[in-house]
Amino acid sequence: MSWFESFVLGLVQGLTEFLPISSSAHLRLTAAFAGWHDPGAAFTAITQIGTEAAVLIYFRKDIARILSAWFRSLTDRAMRGDHDAQMCWLVIVGSIPIGVLGLTLKDQIEGPFRDLRLIATTLIVMGVVLGVADRLAARDEAGGRHRVVKERKTLKDLGVKDGLIYGFCQAMALIPGVSRSGATISGGLLMGYTRESAARYSFLLAIPAVLASGAYELKDVGEGHVSWGPTIFATLVAFFVGYAVIAWFMRFITTKSFMPFVIYRIVLGILLFALIGMGVLSPHAGESAG
Repeated sequence: MSWFESFVLGLVQGLTEFLPISSSAHLRLTAAFAGWHDPGAAFTAITQIGTEAAVLIYFRKDIARILSAWFRSLTDRAMRGDHDAQMCWLVIVGSIPIGVLGLTLKDQIEGPFRDLRLIATTLIVMGVVLGVADRLAARDEAGGRHRVVKERKTLKDLGVKDGLIYGFCQAMALIPGVSRSGATISGGLLMGYTRESAARYSFLLAIPAVLASGAYELKDVGEGHVSWGPTIFATLVAFFVGYAVIAWFMRFITTKSFMPFVIYRIVLGILLFALIGMGVLSPHAGESAG
């Protein structure tokens, strides 16, 4: 992998990680369209450490408060009913599905799941799911002539059941094209949470999963065409770009609809199917070289 490739892929990772359009799919597609080697699951997981570092900094006050309350709750019974202490447990519980499935499906994640036809399918299907979830949320918030405004849930309403559902939604993102934020935000909206609450928990839930996945994949750096230097460089690029994107996205979702992302996903999926159908792009582009 050249330094230019690592810069472009780091830029793509930073731009797409927090948007509901799938960063892993965009890394795979960028390489395929450019005629480069597939960067692979290890490179993707490690560069995501950069974007998660951006989450740690952006939500540093929330994370510090949650961890402080959780550690105190381990010895102080009175703290166990504290919302922040419970939130830490809910992040831990919600991380179990992706941990178990990530290890169980490791071979599929690094192989069959990177087929461009599967990516095109998940882009379209999850785009439709996100669109439906967003429409339901907008209807609740706006009410109507024959409907009253329906109050949606916040993170204070989050319990173990919803935390696990969030976790299984996150685990779906093991398939490129699904999108970690897209799946968890869609799940949150369908369960009745506000856009801001769904996104905030989505980003907090991703922290242990992404950091653990990146650490696990460190052993594979240096194998094949991906080396340490370009991987670290791409991770740094992803961090700086990702921080800017998450700050913008959290402001965006408070007043805007997810429909632009829905349309983008569906159009990209259809375009991908068309290119594969016409023989312009191989569904396994870059895999053999990688």
